[in-house]
Amino acid sequence: MVRLVHAARTDVGMIRSGNEDNFAVSASGDRGLFIVADGMGGHAAGEVASEMAVQIVQLELSGVRDLSDRNAAERVRNALRKANRTIHDRTITEVDKQGMGTTASVLIVSATRYLIGQVGDSRVYLLRDGALQQLTKDHSYVQEQVDAGYLTPEQARYHPYSNVITRCVGASPDVEPDVYQGEARVGDLFLVASDGLTGMVDDRRLQMLLMSRTEPERKVHLLISEANGRGGLDNITAIIVQIASDDGGAMPERTQELPVQK
Repeated sequence: MVRLVHAARTDVGMIRSGNEDNFAVSASGDRGLFIVADGMGGHAAGEVASEMAVQIVQLELSGVRDLSDRNAAERVRNALRKANRTIHDRTITEVDKQGMGTTASVLIVSATRYLIGQVGDSRVYLLRDGALQQLTKDHSYVQEQVDAGYLTPEQARYHPYSNVITRCVGASPDVEPDVYQGEARVGDLFLVASDGLTGMVDDRRLQMLLMSRTEPERKVHLLISEANGRGGLDNITAIIVQIASDDGGAMPERTQELPVQK
């Protein structure tokens, strides 16, 4: 038997006055649903979009259990499409919500499988046997330039358009989510994060912090502190999920929102 040990936090960062990130954690036993959404469109509109996406996706996917089921991936796609339509409809009917949208990274983990739905540039990583792998691909201008061979990943990181995304939830009537799936193992550690973390902390440093011999709650704290220490230019959200052997060892499971810094 295995269990999921998890921790999650969001932080406003060092520059922003409000937090447009939202997240959700829903886990019991060896199955969990984890969502990070990074809103855009200005204070109020952005946080509305990300909150709507999180709530709709969480509700739509609450019954997904068997990740080997062929229909599970389509249910993830449809949940993100429904969130997209609902948010987009609101941008049409409410003037102050025009232009709002959000990223959405959705991770469902069971004892033996994982399933990911992705729109935008929030990310899901997997740390396995000491190696860190980015499981998702950014829907961003610089990623397209990297794919075309015009930029190296390092150049993309510091490009002035590094925060320009090419696909989001809510900006247009339709969206095509990417879906990823694979095997999960005891010892695997997943990170779901907004670009307020990954834009400030490079993968090598992320790997070092995730490999630290401490519980997930402490790791989340270290990640957010690192991003803030490097400038904290955006809101920062991180969820860590670890697949642990259910041997009775005590590891706390906590979810917390840090107080907004003024």
